[in-house]
Amino acid sequence: MEVQEQCTTSARSFEHLSEYEHGMIKALLDEKRSIRYIARQLGRHPSTILREIRRGTVKQLRSDLTEFKAYYPETGQAIYKRNRSACVKPFKVAEAANFLEFAENKMIEEKWSPDAIVGYCRHHQEWQQQIILSTKTLYNYIDQGLLRVRNIDLPLKVRRRPNKRTAKQCKRVRGTSIDERPEEINIREEFGHWEIDTITGKRSGDGVLLTMTERKTRAEIIIPLAAKTGWICRRV
Repeated sequence: MEVQEQCTTSARSFEHLSEYEHGMIKALLDEKRSIRYIARQLGRHPSTILREIRRGTVKQLRSDLTEFKAYYPETGQAIYKRNRSACVKPFKVAEAANFLEFAENKMIEEKWSPDAIVGYCRHHQEWQQQIILSTKTLYNYIDQGLLRVRNIDLPLKVRRRPNKRTAKQCKRVRGTSIDERPEEINIREEFGHWEIDTITGKRSGDGVLLTMTERKTRAEIIIPLAAKTGWICRRV
């Protein structure tokens, strides 16, 4: 791999490493280059390279179960993104401190809803130059306990009906339920009670089998069917 020995690229600050730079770090480490050498080639501070290598270095197992450490660019990038996402919320809370204080007072003292507060601030001139959070974010902060407001302080939210998905019930009557069969069938002491089922293969072209099992003796009859339909089953 050809690398410039004399690099004149000026160091950049407060800018995360690109995918190309991650790949360069990996390639130069494989060549046993030093951290200072890699930093010079990328125009970065050695501490930036060191932090990235520490983030992306993980333990691995060889085939003989011995451990070794190796740098993987994807690991460093994933850890960086996770740490960045964890920092967003505190920064956002700090930047919107004035709005959140106003929202807390309105919700606690005057019983305003989060939606009314957001609408008020968006339409009044004194809030145009300040950070205003969305209604959904306010509700999320309340749920997460980041504000002095509780759900009980929001009558509108308490009255909201939760979204419940109910299973669609079949209106077609399909006969007596198996749960309603007589007890003498359940205890398997009387001959002549049969269980019927169909078996199909995983592929569309596979055949269909009709199975009939006598509950007491466990005798079984298997009949191949042309198709899995009620009409063909009844003909059998």
